[in-house]
Amino acid sequence: MSDYGKITEPATIRFERILPGPVELVWEYLTDSEKRGRWLASGAMEPRVGSSFSLSYDNEKLSPDRVPPSEKYKGRGRATSQHRVMRFEPPRFLSITWGDEDNPSEVSFELTPEGEQTRLILTHRRLPRTAMLNVGPGWHTHLDILIDIMSGRTPSAFWTRFGKLADYYEKMVP
Repeated sequence: MSDYGKITEPATIRFERILPGPVELVWEYLTDSEKRGRWLASGAMEPRVGSSFSLSYDNEKLSPDRVPPSEKYKGRGRATSQHRVMRFEPPRFLSITWGDEDNPSEVSFELTPEGEQTRLILTHRRLPRTAMLNVGPGWHTHLDILIDIMSGRTPSAFWTRFGKLADYYEKMVP
């Protein structure tokens, strides 16, 4: 299994990872604001289909190694965005809207137990090419940080990882 996302159809990218820990713990890292805030973004999510919620990001703070974004990405990585729960099936499946309120993309998280570990399949759909250029290295980096945290390791700086991955995803995205 490759850590890199794969374009599975136009406007869709898919990541598959094996995470340390049971499905219930991984579910908490997806739905609990404090746990999610350690690897992605914080924000209380009401556990029901149709509920709206905000996510607050600060990618520099995801590691004690605070590296600012390069000039190319300056001004990114700190934001608040609006989302809606589309599907909520604990502890196996979560789907939320992402981005533009008028024409949002959709992110799904599918969890499957694999012994004492969990297989996570993250699929981000309805992405324009320009968004996919950021979403690819973004999700890849956030998932790397999640694995570090769940493994008890200190994650390296978000922007250092993101920068190393951006060229790969730019070549990969048609």
